[in-house]
Amino acid sequence: MSFSFFKPSKPKSTPVELARALKECLLSLDTQTVADARAHEKALEDVEKNFVAMRQLLSGDGDVEPNEEQILQFAQEMCKEDVLSLFVHKLSMIGWNSRKDLAHCWGILLRQMVGSNYCCVDYIENHSELLDFLVACCNNKDVALTCGNMLRECIKFPVLAKYMLESASLELFFKYVELPNFDIASDALATFKDLLTKNPTEVSQFLIVHYGQFFGLYEKLLTSKNYVTRRQSLKLLLEFLLEPPNTQVMKRFILEADFLKVIMGLLKDTSKNIQISAFHIFKVFVANPNKPSEIIEILAKNHEKLLMLLHGLPANKGGEDEQFEEERDLVIKEIKALSHTSHAAG
Repeated sequence: MSFSFFKPSKPKSTPVELARALKECLLSLDTQTVADARAHEKALEDVEKNFVAMRQLLSGDGDVEPNEEQILQFAQEMCKEDVLSLFVHKLSMIGWNSRKDLAHCWGILLRQMVGSNYCCVDYIENHSELLDFLVACCNNKDVALTCGNMLRECIKFPVLAKYMLESASLELFFKYVELPNFDIASDALATFKDLLTKNPTEVSQFLIVHYGQFFGLYEKLLTSKNYVTRRQSLKLLLEFLLEPPNTQVMKRFILEADFLKVIMGLLKDTSKNIQISAFHIFKVFVANPNKPSEIIEILAKNHEKLLMLLHGLPANKGGEDEQFEEERDLVIKEIKALSHTSHAAG
């Protein structure tokens, strides 16, 4: 007679079995309502157990490395069984641990390739309403951070970023970044920043086509009463507007008298950080060799105030002081020249 002190380990589910188990337990959240507390708790436990199994399959469990062939098979089955859709639509129903596992697994799934295609990315492209749903949930305090994490993984793929840029949902980010909940607003800004900086070609094409609508909304961020909104939106503007693919957009931007006035207003901000960022956009208006008459008139008319502001600007800390001072001196010289030309013409 032999004795065993350990229960034999239960064989792990195959990728196909796990995908179907995930589908089943997520669907059961609809039928096991909160009214039946015990059944609902069991359903949540099943979800958590299967999410842990998914994480182990995709990332390994410390002792065993993940199997690439199994991961790919699992990703394909997740698309086939529409589990990716369930992940998004059931997000608010699952527990915190499961949301954490999902955030970890989402990016791994998106990176799985069949031939030359990312199978899960293709699935989301064909079910683009999932992206809109995730954006809509970015102001839900329970799931906002998970949604933001999942969206930023999606933005890494140009085809999904392009959809998000062109979707009506984009306008929601202009509201989210001003929400009173700091964590939600900061996370929304992180997603918005990725959307405007990670895919320069798609962003440039979008801005050229939707220039008026986009910058009409963006101006409200730059003139917000909220200091964090002003500072972060100006910093972001500087980052994406000066990207080489956005040269055409920048050339259009610096012809706009209204935007010159906005940037001049930010030069007067009480925050030194905002003043410095505003200067780096203001200098492009001034350096433009093809300034329209309205821009020249504004600069000449306000030259005394502008010169005072420019002389009072603090130099950047670090090794950029010398370059900053050179640029500031050139801008001052150009504004003086404009004012002299204007007086002479007058």
